[in-house]
Amino acid sequence: MTFTRTDIPDVVIIEPKVFEDPRGYFMESFRKDKLEDFLGFAVPFCQDNESKSDKGVLRGLHYQLPPFAQSKLVRVIKGRVIDVAVDIRKGSPTFGHYVAVELSGENKRQLFVPRGFAHAFVVLEDDTIFAYKVDNYYSPECDRGIAFDDPDIGITWPLSKEALLLSEKDRKQPRLKEAEIFTYEEDLYA
Repeated sequence: MTFTRTDIPDVVIIEPKVFEDPRGYFMESFRKDKLEDFLGFAVPFCQDNESKSDKGVLRGLHYQLPPFAQSKLVRVIKGRVIDVAVDIRKGSPTFGHYVAVELSGENKRQLFVPRGFAHAFVVLEDDTIFAYKVDNYYSPECDRGIAFDDPDIGITWPLSKEALLLSEKDRKQPRLKEAEIFTYEEDLYA
């Protein structure tokens, strides 16, 4: 596996080594020891999630507050997405900045999204299967979101606003400056 820090160093792209032959392929999609060695801290993943979506679906920007803050390790099994992580740790040198990475069944890249970040993805192909691990259980009481089109963040989505399909929940999220967020000094892994 290859680990690459993005422009926001806490967000990491992971590229597994893929062994292909006429039968298909094999890869290790997750190695706890290698990920934790690279990050320098433990990530106790406890739940796997999966969704299927068609082109234009945008899910996010989502996150959970402590004590149920979550790290995510996201990937696409089939299809393509643009995956986005936004730093929402007030006081961070990269507060309000985002990273956008194409994840696909073909490139097999994964993205590690740490606690203290909002996460979203937009689907670029029909029948896309998106899978991810989280290191804390879902908590409706701690569930929060930020508007996908917040001008203060300025995410450049690859599809027009009219082409996007959002849940009612995601249409009504607050802007970053109105949202309940994290502080950079918080130890989110304690």
